[in-house]
Amino acid sequence: MAKAKAQQTWGEATKSSWIDISIPIRDKMVYWPTDPVPRVTRIKDRDKGDPVTLTEIQIIDHVGTHIDAPLHFIAGGKTIDQMPLNATIGRARVIEIKDKKVITLKELLPHNIRRGERILFKTTNSTRCYKTDEFVEDYVYFSTEVAQHLVDRGVRAVGLDYISIGTPKDRDNIHDTHRILLEGGVYIIEGINLAKVKPGRYELICLPILLHRGDAAPARAILRPV
Repeated sequence: MAKAKAQQTWGEATKSSWIDISIPIRDKMVYWPTDPVPRVTRIKDRDKGDPVTLTEIQIIDHVGTHIDAPLHFIAGGKTIDQMPLNATIGRARVIEIKDKKVITLKELLPHNIRRGERILFKTTNSTRCYKTDEFVEDYVYFSTEVAQHLVDRGVRAVGLDYISIGTPKDRDNIHDTHRILLEGGVYIIEGINLAKVKPGRYELICLPILLHRGDAAPARAILRPV
């Protein structure tokens, strides 16, 4: 029994275990096609005889698991260091989306979103898109109607299991989904991996690094079943 517990792997949820849903930061990881290539370089290495090990990281603040602040799309908007901590800490609900193209209002309505909820969307992105470091263009994204519905329902935060809530195939969709949510006071968690997470209710801890006047910031996101 003890051996079985010791061999528990990432993502296997028990009532007392935390599930890491973050995307590791690594060299040349997936990134938005018009952004700089992420660079993670070991510049000193104890294993190679250096006195210390040091790593240089060159990334924008929207790589990997990260949280968008209002300033990302709103002139004069709040910055990531002004984000209320309870926006992304507390009870959360994982909702599984079956549509392989877009999150629609029709599919979302039966889930009866309630005021104050934190909603993480599990789509086919989690099992399909993270198999490669190449950018996957046809990922599942938010419709603008869904973004507005989430604001109308008064959610605190939303999360999606790929690099952006909007589609690269429609510039208006990218702009409108972000603007609607961020103007509505909803913080956006992008770049989570929910492949090993079942739909249901969880405790969420997701905090961005304290980036001064950041429009976003990388974050570590973990879930625990409740």
